[in-house]
Amino acid sequence: MRIAMIGTGYVGLVSGACFADFGHQVVCVDKDAGKIASLRRGEIPIFEPGLDALVASNVKAGRLDFATDLAAPVAEADAVFIAVGTPSRRGDGHADLSYVHSAAREIATALSGFTVVVTKSTVPVGTGDEVERLIIEANPSADVVIASNPEFLREGAAIRDFKFPDRIVVGTSDERARKVLGDIYRPLSLNQAPLMFTERRTAELIKYAANAFLATKITFINEIADLAEKVGADVQEVARGIGLDNRIGPKFLHAGPGFGGSCFPKDTRALVKIALDHDVHLRIVEAVLAVNDNRKRAMARKVAGAAGGSLRGKTIAVLGLTFKPDTDDMREAPSIPLVTGLLDLGAKVRAHDPVGMEQARHELPDIEYCDDPYACASGADALVIVTEWVQFRALDLGRLKREMAQPVVVDLRNVYRPGDMAALGFVYESVGRGAAPRQ
Repeated sequence: MRIAMIGTGYVGLVSGACFADFGHQVVCVDKDAGKIASLRRGEIPIFEPGLDALVASNVKAGRLDFATDLAAPVAEADAVFIAVGTPSRRGDGHADLSYVHSAAREIATALSGFTVVVTKSTVPVGTGDEVERLIIEANPSADVVIASNPEFLREGAAIRDFKFPDRIVVGTSDERARKVLGDIYRPLSLNQAPLMFTERRTAELIKYAANAFLATKITFINEIADLAEKVGADVQEVARGIGLDNRIGPKFLHAGPGFGGSCFPKDTRALVKIALDHDVHLRIVEAVLAVNDNRKRAMARKVAGAAGGSLRGKTIAVLGLTFKPDTDDMREAPSIPLVTGLLDLGAKVRAHDPVGMEQARHELPDIEYCDDPYACASGADALVIVTEWVQFRALDLGRLKREMAQPVVVDLRNVYRPGDMAALGFVYESVGRGAAPRQ
């Protein structure tokens, strides 16, 4: 099959490379000439494990190419995927569909023969209807079907998620479109990936509902963690105890500083706005947003409490800046309100992240960046683990203690055991497990 992928961001580039790896002919299109030039040189604009090798191998095999002009790729395509950004619209939280609408208009003028146009971007319910209207308005003779195919990729594990998905959701009632998309995803049949066909609007809502539910699980266990600290319970054991129930499951029950990233915050906000537009109040989702925002702001106060109550003039070391490991994505990362709060409380902040520091400098310009964890910890009055990078799971704790001015560690990801840290002489505070006793 011949595929045009409009957009070379996270979703477009990963999806395009994986489709090419299935054996399809893929052209990824982006208006950013600099980005396309970089991709042609083999330079990947995002950090995703394995993506550079996947792109290189498929370019070499002649299955993957890049372009700035969509006319030829769209004209030759059996399917055109719209994978442009849908950020939160400034001021009201709605998804900004301007890039989707612009792509639809441009695609319309280039269509030739029967084509399936697929929205892969996360879009509000009814967007497919508007894309269809725009294309037919611009090209009334187009032989086109608009389908929805939401993505369910986790940053840091996107290639595996694409090739071994829990499900593939396709929203279309057109038999020709079902056949085209069935052929595109046929290579996954060996992995027995469920291919779920449904109506277009249902597919659009599935994506938002899934992200809102996962965000709710995270927020639920974070609130339970707060209670666990007060009553002397261990939230990790609570999570394991409830996660062993098959009706609940263990995933997304890890207490921490709150969720961030490119999907959960914007998608939960957009879902609330979609509901309000239809006179529906999603009280649970509204509460999830409020609790999560408050939690991220509260983390600086948690650090201050562990460090003796005042941070004025103190140096705080922060390990991990990206919203999760194995990505350089800083979008709505918990580190941003945390570091901002620490600075507001009078602290001097230095930080280290294995891959995210270049991106972090745009968000947090007023802190010092260090090349390794121990340089970051040198002379610090407290150290905060914000992102659970594997590099932070086996730190030389003896060296860490020697480097620090005060042996205070605030572990917002529960990487270490309270008893072990106390035995080493650390003042240690984690999430939902209480503070280790001072030695």
